[in-house]
Amino acid sequence: KLGEQKHPREPSSWQCMHLAVVACGDRLEETLIMLKSAVLFSNRRLCFHIFAEDSLKPEFEKKLKEWPSSYTKKFEYNIYPITFSVGNAQEWKKLFKPCAAQRLFLPVILKDVDSLLYVDTDVLFLRPIDDIWHILTEFNSTQLAAMAPEHEIPKIGWYSRFARHPYYGTTGVNSGVMLMNLTRIRNTQFKNSMIPTGLTWEEMLYPLYQKYKNYITWGDQDLLNIIFYFNPECLYVFPCQWNYRPDHCMYGSNCKGAEEEGVSVLHGNRGVYHDDKQPTFKALYEVIRDFPFEDNLFQSLYYPLQSKFLDTVHTLCGRIPQVFLKQIEKTMKKVYENRVIVYLGANHRY
Repeated sequence: KLGEQKHPREPSSWQCMHLAVVACGDRLEETLIMLKSAVLFSNRRLCFHIFAEDSLKPEFEKKLKEWPSSYTKKFEYNIYPITFSVGNAQEWKKLFKPCAAQRLFLPVILKDVDSLLYVDTDVLFLRPIDDIWHILTEFNSTQLAAMAPEHEIPKIGWYSRFARHPYYGTTGVNSGVMLMNLTRIRNTQFKNSMIPTGLTWEEMLYPLYQKYKNYITWGDQDLLNIIFYFNPECLYVFPCQWNYRPDHCMYGSNCKGAEEEGVSVLHGNRGVYHDDKQPTFKALYEVIRDFPFEDNLFQSLYYPLQSKFLDTVHTLCGRIPQVFLKQIEKTMKKVYENRVIVYLGANHRY
């Protein structure tokens, strides 16, 4: 069975990049498109950890089995029920969006996983996960998680204007793309506002929620901001192109990293893949959704994207198409070169 396959030679945690997502309600399609973007471009093997409501499990299994074997051999997956190890499960479920708080419990549930990339369902990878996975090697000795800032400009940032609780840095951080060294998280005593000594991650979650629950708006993201406010040395902050949201272009372009390098990870929060408020984000989502797996990437993904972008030039995000296209073009060229070189190498033995 695909979900079970493991190679006996070495532990799974060493040989693949672990990606976790939490899907509830109507997020099945969005989650599958996110996983598809991960598989399309990545080089190393992937291990998917899908946390889903019971009703979605058979749907995920059915859809993933329909993918062609040239892609399914690049990953293994497990589907888990939604569970909360401490506190009141009903309360956690109601925090912000259904099941979103599940991500706070990943270090506790995935005890055998060393490191992990967590993403929201509305994320799309425009380059190999290998590249964001590599950021783990840049952590110093105290860092155990990485996130991008919630905003680039404090005076229009949400936290700097409205937050009624402590938050990280000058604008807070966004938890939609979160890289975690779970081993370090499990082994750390965290400073907190409740007792003078440290608490473990699991000990801290429920008391922290109880203390701040009347002040938090964005659920688990707010709790993470509070944790890293008290433990700033534990957080690595990666630049905005790794978690690029409508906020980065809808008032004018304010993500310098994306202007220079292109968007690496697209985060279509506020439901922008499904309405007409940000057609540039919607275009990317639809093109990846509709791409037939084994087709030519340039012909069936890149060119349709370019022509869809022509219809978005009336929006501020649509005026900077190169920001959205730069990484995806680079990545496709690499994929294409690798295939050609492998093919030529196999046919020309010198």
